[in-house]
Amino acid sequence: MGVTLILHAQDPFAAQRERMVRDQIVSRGIQNEAVLNAMRVTPRHLFVPPDVRPLAYADHPVPIGYGQTISQPYIVAFMSEMLDVRKVHRVLEIGTGSGYQAAILSVLAKEVYTVEIVAQLATSAADTLKRLGYNNVFVRQGDGYNGWPEKAPFDRIILTAAPPELPQTVVNQLKPGGKMLVPVGPSVLNQQITLVEKAADGKITTRSVLPVRFVPMVKPPVR
Repeated sequence: MGVTLILHAQDPFAAQRERMVRDQIVSRGIQNEAVLNAMRVTPRHLFVPPDVRPLAYADHPVPIGYGQTISQPYIVAFMSEMLDVRKVHRVLEIGTGSGYQAAILSVLAKEVYTVEIVAQLATSAADTLKRLGYNNVFVRQGDGYNGWPEKAPFDRIILTAAPPELPQTVVNQLKPGGKMLVPVGPSVLNQQITLVEKAADGKITTRSVLPVRFVPMVKPPVR
């Protein structure tokens, strides 16, 4: 199962995407050609609300409603490169948001399973991804702390919202030999992207790789 991108032949944003890749991503040291290509072909402007579309390729996060954002392009590229996704991999994403990171991953991976807690965002992201031909992405509305257990284990896992500490339930869904990236920290001023690796024997190692500011990962309200 693959990706069939549906793009307009005369895409008015193509030049902006190329400048974004050159000036924001390559210039900061991202070298993985598969990631760079995914960033070039993915229509970021179609993953943001129409009123902020002029900001889609700017060098900063962009609000997408419901207190959430689409991450800065460089951070998307950095995390995608660090995750080292291959065409044979099944990837779990926690925090679908607009669906943009899932779209990037879908170009790199075999399948992407993505979970979003905000129902409206889950619905709109699923609609956008389907409309644009990302047919190897599967969206679920639910609590990201639960992961997607019936589809586990995953070769790669990425979180695009920041829990205060590593969510063990999600770590448990990582395949031996797999990698997980998660922005971890008790507050928005104290977060680090953390690389989690699971050895063949199940041993977990972690390493902080970059200070960041992500929206906090939230749990559903207790009823």
